Amino acid sequence: MSNLEARPDVTICHTEADDHAVAELFTPRAVPLGGLRAMQVDRVMPQRGLPTVGAWCFLDSFGPHEADMLVLPHPHTGLQTVTWPMAGEIHHRDSLGSDVLVRPGQLNLMTAGRGVSHSEISASSGVLHGLQLWVALPADRATMAPEFEQHVALPEYTGPGVTATVVMGSLGEVTSPATAHTPIVGADLLLRGAAVLPLRADHEHAVLAIDPVTVAGVDVPRAHLLYLGTGRTELPLAGEGRAFLLGGEPFPDELVMWWNFVGRGHEEIVTAREEWQAGDARFGEVDGHDGARIPAPDLPGVRLAPRKRRR
Repeated sequence: MSNLEARPDVTICHTEADDHAVAELFTPRAVPLGGLRAMQVDRVMPQRGLPTVGAWCFLDSFGPHEADMLVLPHPHTGLQTVTWPMAGEIHHRDSLGSDVLVRPGQLNLMTAGRGVSHSEISASSGVLHGLQLWVALPADRATMAPEFEQHVALPEYTGPGVTATVVMGSLGEVTSPATAHTPIVGADLLLRGAAVLPLRADHEHAVLAIDPVTVAGVDVPRAHLLYLGTGRTELPLAGEGRAFLLGGEPFPDELVMWWNFVGRGHEEIVTAREEWQAGDARFGEVDGHDGARIPAPDLPGVRLAPRKRRR
């Protein structure tokens, strides 16, 4: 999925994590994908004060509602896109030649590396509901060759009161087959009352409430994110519904995020934008769209300014 904002925020992510457990609630903001009459999403990350959770650097929650997703070819660099539908089907095409449907319970994982382009379009009518997330690539993988993988079955962690589909990384002793380049966890939680999840104390974590849930004693409204900091070895939850656990080793690099690019400096972002606008071979071509693509917005008239984590 693309960040389709006409004036996307400039984000330089200073990713030093809190060195202790916290419970800080973050409210999403509504963003139209493709114009004022397009599908609305709840943009949960990045936010002022919370640019990353582990390597997770972007999170949109959409639906459930009847809507059509129409995201034409657009570029990415320096990240992985994680597409996780919970209702409805999405047609993915990319410049690697991938042409697949992704359905609820299945994972599309596209690693942009040095550059890739793709499109995502609704493939079914009716209710659409899901998550789109980005994972920042570490410095030694940021310019790797792009890749795509789809996983139609993922392992589950089960415990009293909870079943968790492990989408990325590891939860307890359960590990996803999806390729991860940093220590990370992403898990879709189905709660049936009270539950306790195991956590790694050296990782930071957050929970997105897909349905209203209680996390570490805090009531979290739908589509809100509770940031939990580090230092926790277990996490109590309660509720009847779904939530999504994010976590990972605090990301060590300073990241610059603008539009659909993740880089490590102003010049890197400027070059990526110029090459996309020029149709450079770096981003390839996405078949099936007769050359239609999303143009990059204008860069701000100033050098990209930093946005720091709130302490």
